[in-house]
Amino acid sequence: MADIKKTEAYDSDAILEVRNLRKCFPIKKTFTGKVTQELIAVDDVSFKLKAGETLGIVGESGCGKTTLGRAILKLHQPTSGRIIFEGEDITDYKSSQMREIRKKMQIIFQDPYSSLPPRSTVGGILSEPVMVHNIVPKAEVKDYVLDLMDKCGLRDYYYERYPHEFSGGQRQRICIARALSVNPKLVICDEPVSALDVSIQAQIINLLKKLQQDMNLTYMFISHDLSVVKFISDKIGVMYLGSMVEYGTKEDIFATPLHPYTQALFSAIPHPDPREKMNRIILKGDIPSPANPPKGCRFHTRCPYAKDICKEVSPEYKDYGNGHCAACHLLDE
Repeated sequence: MADIKKTEAYDSDAILEVRNLRKCFPIKKTFTGKVTQELIAVDDVSFKLKAGETLGIVGESGCGKTTLGRAILKLHQPTSGRIIFEGEDITDYKSSQMREIRKKMQIIFQDPYSSLPPRSTVGGILSEPVMVHNIVPKAEVKDYVLDLMDKCGLRDYYYERYPHEFSGGQRQRICIARALSVNPKLVICDEPVSALDVSIQAQIINLLKKLQQDMNLTYMFISHDLSVVKFISDKIGVMYLGSMVEYGTKEDIFATPLHPYTQALFSAIPHPDPREKMNRIILKGDIPSPANPPKGCRFHTRCPYAKDICKEVSPEYKDYGNGHCAACHLLDE
């Protein structure tokens, strides 16, 4: 691998540090290839994640959660910003340089049905990354894979079976085993339980928590289910239209949500007591297009508290104590 460059002034306690990350996709180009219109999927996102922690990323569909995760893994090349993993600035790494990093950063995809190759057995699916990255000697690969299957709740006789023979929950266990086959340190979970039944969701979440404890894993957990995020996360980042509008510890954000969008999301969480009155905040209108975001605060078109300044000036992303950050003009009053 090429020489590793250490970044200047990075946080030594953080396994992952994202600085002002931006990802845009071209929509229209001129005949000469110049981009005339682009879709801003992720815009100026920054956060830090310590080893062993779980960061939950929440927001409505289309807010850029998945694109953020893929950009961090460099499955999408970031447009600008920096990605610092274990003190290494990997933003400009080429494919050959990323090969070694791939062992340390993995992803669990949302759909367990389309993310597994249908013509490969479970043994073949799990053995391939182990052999490609030379995790263990070739003679020990099968024993290594069988042990991994046992950790993920998969029977040893599944080794010769194909993905179509399994249920959704079992397939997701295979996907988890595949992600963990190379002994990663950071795992990005891209809505890993959204396609599963509620009872199976609980099993998969408990499995992820157990594996995190046993293998000292760090998770970035992407979801739109706030109940799941509250259960598994240590810190939470709330995204809206590509931007991080609020970030902080789970306790701070659930106790005192600062941003109006966060407050609206939390008001929609079902209460276990049907007699308990819910003060639901109903957001009017649709999410604006990321190809043509509104001027000023991007949330002002749906915010019930929007003022004139919100329509003209983009709010500054500030720390309001204990690392609890938000971007809202109302908080400065």
